[in-house]
Amino acid sequence: MTKVRCTITTFDNPYDPFDEFDDWYRFDMDRGYNSCGVLARFLYTSDQFTDEENAYETERAIDYIIAHDPLNRFKKVKRSLDLPDES
Repeated sequence: MTKVRCTITTFDNPYDPFDEFDDWYRFDMDRGYNSCGVLARFLYTSDQFTDEENAYETERAIDYIIAHDPLNRFKKVKRSLDLPDES
């Protein structure tokens, strides 16, 4: 089953957070963005939620951050992933 997942990044980060996470994270932290920490502040996920519910919540939090980003630093990236069904 193909599902879309999204994550947050900055416009100047040349690394793909899906495929090059370590390099992406190092670039992000070296510049003081702490995108993962910013996302965590607005994210309400739970082990009690399904993967789809957590994915929806992640996208909601990213959209909120982008809408309230006065420096226009952040952007959302999406990826289609082939994931197993949750049945």
